[in-house]
Formats: sequence, C-alpha cells, structure tokens
Amino acid sequence: MKKELILGSVLSMVLFLTSCKAIGAIFKAGMWWGIILVVVVLVVIIWIFGKIMGK
Repeated sequence: MKKELILGSVLSMVLFLTSCKAIGAIFKAGMWWGIILVVVVLVVIIWIFGKIMGK
C-alpha cells in the first residue's frame, strides 16, 4: 500500500511539473507575439498618421 502511494505521488508530480513547463513555454511565446503585434500596430498607426498629415 505504501509503495503504491509513493509511486502514485511521484507519477502525479512528474506529470504536473511537465504541464507547468509546457504552459510556461506557451506563455513565453504568447508574450513575444503580443510584443510583436503591439509594435506592428504602433508602426501602422504612425504610418497612417504620417500619410494624413502629409496631405
């Protein structure tokens, strides 16, 4: 019984920690995509503003 409890606990921890790594990687990628999108949107807004003011 004690062996099963230890094995179950270890298995749960291994699965849980792997999930956390995967979620962390997804959030890192999401953060970089967010930064890139914000920069692109700012560049487009500045470009449009420059076109309007240039007329």
